[in-house]
Amino acid sequence: MPRHVENGSVGEFVAARLGVLLRYATVLTCDPHQADDIVGEVMVRVSARWRRIAAMDQPEAYVKRMILNEFLSLRRRWGRVVPMSHEQLADRATAVDPLTERQDRDELVRRVGALPARQRAVIVLRYFEGHTFDEIAELMGSRASTVRAQASTALAKLRLEAEIR
Repeated sequence: MPRHVENGSVGEFVAARLGVLLRYATVLTCDPHQADDIVGEVMVRVSARWRRIAAMDQPEAYVKRMILNEFLSLRRRWGRVVPMSHEQLADRATAVDPLTERQDRDELVRRVGALPARQRAVIVLRYFEGHTFDEIAELMGSRASTVRAQASTALAKLRLEAEIR
């Protein structure tokens, strides 16, 4: 991201990065409405702390961590969230994914959406965001071995479900 956006106003940051932040939150939540709520809540907190956040080396990474924490804390606060039906998730996935013709991608999105929150976060951070296990562990406040185990368990679930279908 250009340095002038990092040091600019929160409005410039939002104008430049809102789409990326919304896509990131949508992949985490598998629900564009919940993603919008999370990003909105986080941006309120970001605007209150913008001077400190803008002075960081990677303000976008910090904001993404805030989004991840908000997502995980919502899951804890709400307890067990009833997952959307495959039909509901398919409807929402097509609104987010411009490659609607690719049913295999839609199916994968549904399967990732059915994973527990922490496993889903690990998969998103590793394969969507491209973080290493050590970086994910730092972001999630856990150990790298725990993150590797969560990734392994999540991938095993995804493979098993792919074999069943």
